[in-house]
Amino acid sequence: MSRYHNVIGFEIHVQLKTESKMFCPCSARYFGANPNTHVCPTCLGLPGALPTPNAKAIESTIRAGLALGCEVNKKTKFDRKSYFYPDLPKGYQISQYELPLCREGKLSFGETDVPIRRVHIEEDTGKMFHDHNPGKEVTLIDFNRSGVPLMEIVTDIAYLSSTEARLFLKKLTRVLKYLDISDCSMETGSMRLEVNISLTPEIGLVPDYKVEIKNLNSFRFVESAIDFEINRQSEILNSGCKPVQETRGWDEKKKATFSQRSKEHEYDYRYFPEPDIPHIEWTDKDIQMFRSKLPALPDIYEDIFTKYGLDKATIEMLLASRPRAELFERCVMLGKSHDIPPTDIASFLRENSFWDKRTPEEVLSCVKNTPEASCLSAEETGRMVETILSENPELVSLYKSGRHKVIEVLIGRCNKMTGRAGDLGRLRTALTVALER
Repeated sequence: MSRYHNVIGFEIHVQLKTESKMFCPCSARYFGANPNTHVCPTCLGLPGALPTPNAKAIESTIRAGLALGCEVNKKTKFDRKSYFYPDLPKGYQISQYELPLCREGKLSFGETDVPIRRVHIEEDTGKMFHDHNPGKEVTLIDFNRSGVPLMEIVTDIAYLSSTEARLFLKKLTRVLKYLDISDCSMETGSMRLEVNISLTPEIGLVPDYKVEIKNLNSFRFVESAIDFEINRQSEILNSGCKPVQETRGWDEKKKATFSQRSKEHEYDYRYFPEPDIPHIEWTDKDIQMFRSKLPALPDIYEDIFTKYGLDKATIEMLLASRPRAELFERCVMLGKSHDIPPTDIASFLRENSFWDKRTPEEVLSCVKNTPEASCLSAEETGRMVETILSENPELVSLYKSGRHKVIEVLIGRCNKMTGRAGDLGRLRTALTVALER
């Protein structure tokens, strides 16, 4: 066992679902558009252009903070964060520093709590593309993304394993999707993960360095990068040296992190109050209004579904999305008047993949009129799934690399093993749970 404890912190950037950008009326729906077609003097940082804050983006950020148990600052402001990269046309980013919208919350999963230090709003940067032309390298910049509302969630330090870090991120993503404030797509860049890692010989003793891993676009990459860094930093500390405080990237092909640059300190950003945007103040009534707009969150549904006597795999399937959880609960409420127990409804939904687009009345009609099907028990399904995965390691590797459609091939091989088609919902759930372990 390692003689050190992992000190983990996250900076999670989430693009918010809004029609316009954070400080200008340009469309925020830029993905797939031709370069530099969603721009104006404000998001291009041209002289004389003034910012106007996006009210919906601010409300979405406050709702996220409340869902994470944060306190809303009754007085908040924007700040200028100075740094000089080509994709930041003004030479600074409008962000928040001293008075973020929300602070001091936590997110729990299992027996573990991850403290949330702050949740604030800022503007996104442009995007650079490096290209190779005959005889020279060129860098092109698309400013369509510049100015898109970007919520940042910063955790306080937590003593987590790499697996716990992945579970935390999955839970956080689910909460944000239930709020319907972002699609949290790492494939399109609407959710971007950075993890800070350091090691300490004693819990409570904060190391005087940290290493930041940037541009991690999958939970699996986060888990792998943390494991690599733990081993790398342990070797350095065991040799009597201290790891360099720096920013590193993740090379998936080499399964290793690599040095990018020395890590900035807060004073490098030269924060000062944004002079073109006044302070914003909230009343208790305002905060209560924001709180009243929160939907039922995954933890609430999980408690309800557990009381129905459902197994963990079924609950996980039902919690996969807010519309799915809401539909099941509506089916259960309607089923009470027809003496249809929640377990029967859940069993039907688990075995059928088409139900997401049905009304509760249609689902219950199907439940009542579907004859009992001879199907494998949960235990038999679990044993079959383990056998299929052990016999098809190449498909498991493809799934874990992000090619999730191979699960259809695995389902087909399970059906071939049983000699019949069917039980698609249970098979898909069991396979997904096993592959995500």
